[in-house]
Amino acid sequence: MNIYVSNLSFNVTDDDLRGFFESYGDVTSAKVINDKFTGRSRGFGFVEMSDDEAAKTAISELDGGMVEGRAIKVTEAKPREERAGGNNNRRSFSGNNRSFSNNRY
Repeated sequence: MNIYVSNLSFNVTDDDLRGFFESYGDVTSAKVINDKFTGRSRGFGFVEMSDDEAAKTAISELDGGMVEGRAIKVTEAKPREERAGGNNNRRSFSGNNRSFSNNRY
């Protein structure tokens, strides 16, 4: 089962995240997500556990727990949703010579 963990301190590492869950069962992976530009933690991560029952127990016991002064949120991860690529859904008004005014007349 894949588990989503949020509201993590920016100091929490992959090994720390793994350690939070290891006492509940076999952790197959633990990853804190970092910003691709700064390398700094984004404050959330994912843990994968091989035993669904152990994962459910970990979720119920760790959700709301305090880690470095922050109450973490622990839930079952949802599948990633498809997102539209690029800026196809946005209109750009840059580069045109129009001037916009609030005056209608």
